[in-house]
Amino acid sequence: MQSKLYNQEGKEIGTVVLPDAVFNVRENRDLLHQVAMAFRGNARHGNASTRDRSKVSGGGKKPWQQKGTGRARHGSIRSPLWRGGGITFGPTHEKNYEKTIPKKMRAKALAVVLSEKLRCGQLFFLDTLTFAEAKTKRAKEILSRLSSLPTASGIMRKKQNALFISLPENNEAVRKAFRNLGNVEISQVDNLSALHAMTYKYLIITHPEVSVPLLEKRIKAK
Repeated sequence: MQSKLYNQEGKEIGTVVLPDAVFNVRENRDLLHQVAMAFRGNARHGNASTRDRSKVSGGGKKPWQQKGTGRARHGSIRSPLWRGGGITFGPTHEKNYEKTIPKKMRAKALAVVLSEKLRCGQLFFLDTLTFAEAKTKRAKEILSRLSSLPTASGIMRKKQNALFISLPENNEAVRKAFRNLGNVEISQVDNLSALHAMTYKYLIITHPEVSVPLLEKRIKAK
């Protein structure tokens, strides 16, 4: 299969050949949900922590005598029934949210996301992305030109953000030029994950002659 290739000016300059194993995979929402939940669980630290009655200070003495006061019986102010007492079955930092994601599942999920983005017209290919100097104005100009494409009208909006997928040795000026834009992020091909790709509405892959084979190698190697 093929897709259109654009330059930094937003003009079509040719086509790029795409492997079916990466960009023509059937939709699988169950797989994406499972992988996304696993990624988020692995990133969760589990900082929530509550104290049970054994960890609450005070309560060494019985509040009042057992009988004769007309009040209910209590043995300690650390009881969960009391305000400021211990918590019953509360969350603790000992809980582990990590989940194992098989390599084949991660690779298949990434291929599903890329394929779905391409089918929805939310995946674009740029022949190159280089800046002589880090200028945010230059980055905005590129986004403005890309927004003129038929399916990329929302690329400049704050919530409908974009992810540029670049090469590991890409120009440092590019990263600095885009870092002031809150709706855009630069990511390397080697670090791209299914969850990362799902987070952004638009994906722009630069240097496809190198990036596409790297993606194909990553997915087929699993």
